[in-house]
Amino acid sequence: MYPVAVIEDAAAAEVSLDPIRARLLAELAEPASATMLAARVGLPRQKVNYHLRALEKHGLVELVEERRKGNVTERMMRATASSYVISPTALAAVQPDPARSPDRLSARWLLAVAGRLVRDVGLLITGAAKARQRVATFALDGEVRFASAADRAAFAEELTAAVTTLVGKYHDETAEKGRNHRVVVAVHPSVPEEPARGA
Repeated sequence: MYPVAVIEDAAAAEVSLDPIRARLLAELAEPASATMLAARVGLPRQKVNYHLRALEKHGLVELVEERRKGNVTERMMRATASSYVISPTALAAVQPDPARSPDRLSARWLLAVAGRLVRDVGLLITGAAKARQRVATFALDGEVRFASAADRAAFAEELTAAVTTLVGKYHDETAEKGRNHRVVVAVHPSVPEEPARGA
């Protein structure tokens, strides 16, 4: 089971967004049969089986083992990932394009850049899985508390200068076997985390 998987296919995205199927995916963090799931979600086993077949068809759940119980074969299923992200590729005709309005101070432009990041990394993961290779990536995630808008603007200027210097130092247009890498740096207000259910 992957910690996170990217859904690139529109039909798979549609299947995953159904509330019952989304609940089944959450329940299938650990292997379970249709009978076990039916008791948990309060649905008939036949209905659960119907939804499981749809999820399996799109690669969102997988068969872990088959168990014989009398005359019945019980199929133990598990989600293929702990969580899923739907790629903008699933909405190909309307996926975000940062080139449409390149305003680096716009929250909507940042969202388009983030969408492109999800799309590109999803495609890289898919390609790497087929080639049985890893994707060379790196990410930083942190928080900074600014005392004022002026401090935030100064930080953005210094960050821009530092990244520009690093790119200038390491970028080699003439490297025959070199490979281009996209650098994305984003700063946005933090969103407060919701308290855990039951806390």
